[in-house]
Amino acid sequence: MAPIASRSVTVLFATHAAYLEHLAGPRHPERPERLDAVWQGVRLAGLTDVMVPLVPEEATRADLERVHPMHYLDRIEGICAAGGGRLDSDTYASEGSWRAATLAAGAGLTAVRAMQAGQADAAFCAVRPPGHHATSNESMGFCFINNVAVVAAALADQGERVLIFDYDAHHGNGTQAIFFHDPRVLFVSLHQWPLYPGTGRHTEVGEGAARGRTVNIPMPPGATGDTYLYAFDELVAPVADRFAPTWVILSAGFDAHRDDPITELGLSAGDYGPLTQRVLSLAPPGRRLVMLEGGYDLGALTLSSAEVMRVLAGVHGEPFEPTTSGGPGYGSVRQSRDFWELEGLL
Repeated sequence: MAPIASRSVTVLFATHAAYLEHLAGPRHPERPERLDAVWQGVRLAGLTDVMVPLVPEEATRADLERVHPMHYLDRIEGICAAGGGRLDSDTYASEGSWRAATLAAGAGLTAVRAMQAGQADAAFCAVRPPGHHATSNESMGFCFINNVAVVAAALADQGERVLIFDYDAHHGNGTQAIFFHDPRVLFVSLHQWPLYPGTGRHTEVGEGAARGRTVNIPMPPGATGDTYLYAFDELVAPVADRFAPTWVILSAGFDAHRDDPITELGLSAGDYGPLTQRVLSLAPPGRRLVMLEGGYDLGALTLSSAEVMRVLAGVHGEPFEPTTSGGPGYGSVRQSRDFWELEGLL
């Protein structure tokens, strides 16, 4: 059956050639070829004439300093200007990494401005380096600047209520840390446990005025798509309903796919469609932003991103891979929900 569009939808596709100039090192899983894999997803989904190209503008220092202190940014920019070098044990910068990073953070901001001007219903930002492990003052996990946090902080300063949903297999520790005390942002993460970086327990729910603004649902190795949808329906949906977001930002890591070389979850590309549909339904058209995070098997990245972009474009069709079910994870979801009920957060 040929894919059909449910209605006319304008979707921005933001990417930049400068992202290819970020070189993380030989045989590194976070490599430039990942962006070509995403573009192949656009073609596979039949959306080359639907996705509207958007040229990202660099994030300004003022944009970045909403999230990262000046000394941290100066250090990274200086290392790149000197030709590159290691930022931490697993994050390496090349000469082109600083510009790539500022354009990655700027892609979301550029897309938001376009949507606020009424130019689109949604946006997909195919960026690198990724961002969700970067804390305010520490690079880690291949991440320099926390791209989604830069956008969320800008929106929150405009009075918006922002939901960040992160389904990367690795917990978005940096995003969590940045907003752990900020009641304007609801951070939700479904991630493999145990796995790097070792954060994201279900008991981490935010502090102070932001208590109940962090939702962690750790998933065991082998978890399948049905458990992800169960987690959304049982815990995420009621928390999001109470929060009433005005914007949704999706940290779209595709390393929960069963073929990913550095994780152990059991999702297929087909699982990303219904999950993404549920997430994006939490905000109206024109307030939906998807930003690429992880995902290191190129074939899985193509198939999974294709599913997500079809959802963004309102295109329906048979999934590129069958959805999955029967794996572990229901107990983990119930444990998280039981904790929230016990703490009076639901």
